Amino acid sequence: MRGVGSLTLYKGGAQAWGLRSPNIFDTMRGTMMRALRLGISKEEKVANAMGKLLSDFSLDLEAVGKYLATTQPYVVYSRAVEVLEATHYNKTVAEYRQIGQYYGDTLF
Repeated sequence: MRGVGSLTLYKGGAQAWGLRSPNIFDTMRGTMMRALRLGISKEEKVANAMGKLLSDFSLDLEAVGKYLATTQPYVVYSRAVEVLEATHYNKTVAEYRQIGQYYGDTLF
């Protein structure tokens, strides 16, 4: 057994020990390759959290908007508006790309 950073390589591979490993054993070359695991970004985590909160259909969205506008500073309000505008733009672009009508910066 040999340790390499946070990765431990076993003679015979991880499967011989009955372990699931992030390593991939290449039988053609007889070598071990490290599989990359990329985590999600902070922005994706926030978007997922917002999506989970807004998916509650018992939530009164008008009241949430009222409290967001009255209890939070203007900076928070303007950032929320920017997020909604970016959401609208990206959703529109995704729809055009899906139907094949978006080419660069021109809409047909």
